[in-house]
Formats: sequence, structure tokens, C-alpha cells
Amino acid sequence: MAHYPFRRLQSDLADLIASLPPESKLPSEPALAHQLRVSRATLREAMRSFEGQGLIRRRQGVGTFVVGQVPVIDSGLELLESIEKLAQRIGLAVSVGELQIEELSAGEDCATALGISVGLQLTRISRVIYTDSHPVAYLVDTLPGDVLSVDELHDNFSGSVLDLLLRRGTPSLAYSRTDIKAIGASPEVARKLQVQRDDVLLHFVASLYTTSGRVVDYSFSYFLHGYFRFHVVRRVG
Repeated sequence: MAHYPFRRLQSDLADLIASLPPESKLPSEPALAHQLRVSRATLREAMRSFEGQGLIRRRQGVGTFVVGQVPVIDSGLELLESIEKLAQRIGLAVSVGELQIEELSAGEDCATALGISVGLQLTRISRVIYTDSHPVAYLVDTLPGDVLSVDELHDNFSGSVLDLLLRRGTPSLAYSRTDIKAIGASPEVARKLQVQRDDVLLHFVASLYTTSGRVVDYSFSYFLHGYFRFHVVRRVG
């Protein structure tokens, strides 16, 4: 059979699952493998991830069925908002797990991204966002220690650094620059999101700027395909 990039296979399977109503039966494994021009072993490997996320279930001797339409957070990228705000808008309950807050010294990469000197104190916050007991996103924010201290995070931190800074009112935030790409899950991120290594994820790398042009947050976000849909509205030039 023809070569089929694994990440594209996962993307096509995600689209197929999302297009079907709950309890729909997927084509048989041989038929689906033939349709997608992959081996049955490759297809099984790709489908294990969706089964682990609770999107499909197998019935021995019967077939594979769609569990149901997952809640999708659909957002435009023109306005910067937290996952919590986006979920609240559609009435979706989200929670924070595996919260880790640490102090560290700036290495060369973080120092460059934040425009500070190597060795200065940083605050790093990492956490997993859950909906309906399923992990859907893994977020890591790194900020200069003078912008956000570890002590401030121990009191009623909701999971959103952006919302915390907006509530506090300082520093005055202006915009975020974000690079977006699809990546394969690293072993660490795969464990956090309970998926297979190299499963396709949507990856955001963002720098949050103040009105004075200072970068006050350098963040990495990993989103599970199928739970998030981002779009951009563009004017005709």
C-alpha cells in the first residue's frame, strides 16, 4: 500500500470520527485500512489513541463505535482569551490538574525569549486542563520573577496566567505573538495528555507583550486535536 504519513492518518481519522453521530459504527478494520491505504497494524496504532481519549470504543466481534461528539472549544485567534473563558462561553466545565509551580534561573533560551539576562529568577507554571475527566490541553507558562512570584500563585490560582494578570491589572497587557504548528507528542507531553508518543497535537508558542513592549510571559500550549477548533477571520485587502 502507498505510504501515508502517520500524522495525516490521525488527522483524517479525527475528522471521520467527528463527522459521525454517537453510536455510529466505523467501517471494518480491513475496509478502513483499504480506504486509507495503510496496513491494519498502522491503522490499529492510530486508533489506540482515540480509544484512549474515549472517542471510540471497540466491541469484541462486533466492531468499533463512535462514543459521541466531544465538546469542541471553537475560537477565533483575533482575540486572546484563556481556555477557561472560552469554555465558559459554551457552558463547558474545565478543571486544572497536575499543577506544578516552580522557581528557576533563566537559561539561554528563556532569557532570549523574555529579553532578560541569563540567570535571573523565573516563575514557571505547568498544568493539564481537563474536561469530563479527559485531559485536553497541557500548558506551560514562564514569567520573570518580578512579574509574577511563586507566592502569588498559591492563592486561588484558577489555571489561567492570563486571567490572573488581567484581574490584577498590572502589567498593562497589549498583545500576544503566537507561532502555531502541528507536532508529534513528546514522551513527556504524551504522558500528560494520556496519548501515544508522536500523536499529532496542535502546538502554540506565544510571547505576551505589555504596552511598553516588554515580554512578560513565554508559553507553550499543547492541544488535543478534536477538542479545539481555531479559526481566523480576515478582511479582504
